Amino acid sequence: MPSLLHLTASARRDSFSRRVGDVFATAWREAHPDDPYVLRDLAADPVPHITEAWTELCDNALRDQISDPARLHETARTPAQREAWAIVRPLLDELLAADVVLIATPMYNYSVPSALKAWLDQVTFPRVSLAPRRFVVASARGGAYGPGTPKEPFDHQERYLRDFFQGHFGVADTVFVHAELVNARLDPALAALRPEHDASLAAALDTARTLAKDY
Repeated sequence: MPSLLHLTASARRDSFSRRVGDVFATAWREAHPDDPYVLRDLAADPVPHITEAWTELCDNALRDQISDPARLHETARTPAQREAWAIVRPLLDELLAADVVLIATPMYNYSVPSALKAWLDQVTFPRVSLAPRRFVVASARGGAYGPGTPKEPFDHQERYLRDFFQGHFGVADTVFVHAELVNARLDPALAALRPEHDASLAAALDTARTLAKDY
């Protein structure tokens, strides 16, 4: 029975990344009406940043070679470590229960929102593989960062997430769906690119809707 964990990270309640992510989630739920779906809004309900006690959980996991997620609770041994684990556990339980993880996130300052980074930090432990789970990233960016564009080298959003999921989680087939040039709606300097934005958004929404049927 497939299940979907849907994370949103935009500080805007009405954002393009949320819109693309919602299209995927809606299509997925229509295709899986009886299957589990969990929505976590990382902006509305922020995850705390990691503490020193969390780093000690990782130290214990490394020292004792604990890589099975079912045994990670064994790393919490002191009162402070147990407090840190109490934050991690519900987040990790949601992640481990999901077959598909949908992350709707904007690009902020060439990278990802701190709300998403805080979640990633909390649920990531040494040598814990999440394969064969599948990740989909629904993204919105103010400019154009695709292959061959002048700002391609500044894309530390897709590159970071793709490397993170492969390097930490052992997941190599993450799919990205980008709506680009959203600032063309506001910035006079980008006004001439509004048709390109409209086309990018339409393509992203269509791709998200179609892609969900395969997950």
